[in-house]
Amino acid sequence: MTQRGVTIWFTGLSGAGKTTISHAVGEKLRSQRRNIEILDGDIVRQNLTKGLGFSKEDRDENIRRIGFVSHLLTRNGVIVLVSAISPYRQIREEVRQKIGDFVEIYVNAPLAVCEERDVKGLYKRARAGEIKSFTGIDDPYEPPLNPEVECRTDLEELSESIGKVFAKLEELKYLSDTLAV
Repeated sequence: MTQRGVTIWFTGLSGAGKTTISHAVGEKLRSQRRNIEILDGDIVRQNLTKGLGFSKEDRDENIRRIGFVSHLLTRNGVIVLVSAISPYRQIREEVRQKIGDFVEIYVNAPLAVCEERDVKGLYKRARAGEIKSFTGIDDPYEPPLNPEVECRTDLEELSESIGKVFAKLEELKYLSDTLAV
């Protein structure tokens, strides 16, 4: 099977469900014997973008680097699942233009729900002033204006979110068995 590469970019607030959905989509794709790679924002920051801070410039550079790796993999027929807050529209659009085969998934949950889910205690620390420039608290999150898919994780089950992603990938012909030659 020759597959068409695509970057599936999951964006949303911390705690919205990006990692949960991207990993579930990844498992299903792997079960279909598809060649995938998952680029999780937290893991990328520990390796590829270590040393970058959380200023707008550093956040943009973080996303550019993730986008560069995604582009390389996508053009080589890999389905890339990116899970990164990526709070700024302009840089997401820049990455979309560079990659081309790009599907934006807005993982949407209200801030209050994300704070309730906060297993790492990051929102609490940000509200206490211990973490500066935290997205959704004292740094903006710019929601996508026209994402290919919106997953409302406060209103739908995980299976519904996965179904929406797969329906869009099928509609866009990313899950066809072979490339058109």
